[in-house]
Amino acid sequence: MNYFKQESERLSFRRLTYEDLKSWEDFFVNNDRVHFLGLDPTKSKEELSKETIDRQLLRYEEDGNGLLAVIEKTSKNLIGLCGIISREIDENKEYEIGYSFKQKYWKKGYATEAAKQMKKFGIETKLSNRFISIIHRENIDSFSVAERNGMVRTLDTEFMGMKVYVYATPNLL
Repeated sequence: MNYFKQESERLSFRRLTYEDLKSWEDFFVNNDRVHFLGLDPTKSKEELSKETIDRQLLRYEEDGNGLLAVIEKTSKNLIGLCGIISREIDENKEYEIGYSFKQKYWKKGYATEAAKQMKKFGIETKLSNRFISIIHRENIDSFSVAERNGMVRTLDTEFMGMKVYVYATPNLL
């Protein structure tokens, strides 16, 4: 199974490239949830898009994982990012299933579908015996996505200077 070429019912997943810069800028326009990601709100949408893509390209190189472009199969549009990210939480190595979607694709089940696909990949490849999602305490919609992905709230901590909840799957392997 190839991490960088996955599919679910309505979505396909691929590496991000610099060709995605302009499209991903839409995520940062009038989005009152950008602060949930720990990004600098004073930066322009162009800077934030480049910073996001740069970070994923580095993760691909260093860890072999990172957030992937989520493509809606019917429209072929980049609608979000989702993937597995290597993290250090309270001195433990963990694998986070992270996701962010453009506003016009919220409340359509895409984040849940994408997150479930990443968990499926992780289980099938035996990447880890559990997965987490790190969610800002005010990001109520993401709590629901994590719960629909079989996760429960396990930790209340700080991460990247933010107060967060860590949701986790039970041990899977």
